[in-house]
This record gives sequence, C-alpha cells and structure tokens, in this order.
Amino acid sequence: MKKVRITVVKKTCHTELMEKYERPLENPCDMQEGQTFTANGWQRPEGLCLSAWESMSAFVMALSYGAEDIYNGWMKNKRSAMISCNDGFRPVSFLLETMDEDAQ
Repeated sequence: MKKVRITVVKKTCHTELMEKYERPLENPCDMQEGQTFTANGWQRPEGLCLSAWESMSAFVMALSYGAEDIYNGWMKNKRSAMISCNDGFRPVSFLLETMDEDAQ
C-alpha cells in the first residue's frame, strides 16, 4: 500500500447559488489552492475536510492499493485522479497522486 498526495488545485464559488439558496455560514470551506495533504493509505489526513474526504476516499484507497488509469485514459498520469468535493456552492477540485513511498 502506498501513500497518496492530495493537492487542492481549484476552489470555485457559485455566488449566485449561495445568494439564492444558502444560509450565511460563519466558517465555510477553508481549503486553499496549492494546499497539500498526504493520505497514509486509506486514512484521512489531519485537517482535510470530512465532506471532501467522503467524496474521494474510495479513489484514495484504490490508488493506494495500486489502481491505475481510473478514468480510462483521461489522466496524463495513470497513477492519479481528479476529484471534486460534493459542495454545490463552493466545490473544490483535488488532484490525487500515488506516491512511491509506502504507507505505514
């Protein structure tokens, strides 16, 4: 089993949807573009949003166990995947990459 690097690639805000449907939040998503996390196998990295983890954990587990080409040729790196969290107001896109380092 390998470690998986999780990189915040893009954070988007759909303000028109937020204004129309969302109640104001004190602490919305605090992920920052360029921020990285390392998953030790299937374990959620400290500080990574639980909702985001629930969106990507199956992909992280697959990559950590050696899965490749998850999207049948879409990704340039066969040992990676692009995943977005399930927040419809401010979705965050994450790049998942299998590392050469073994998980502990």
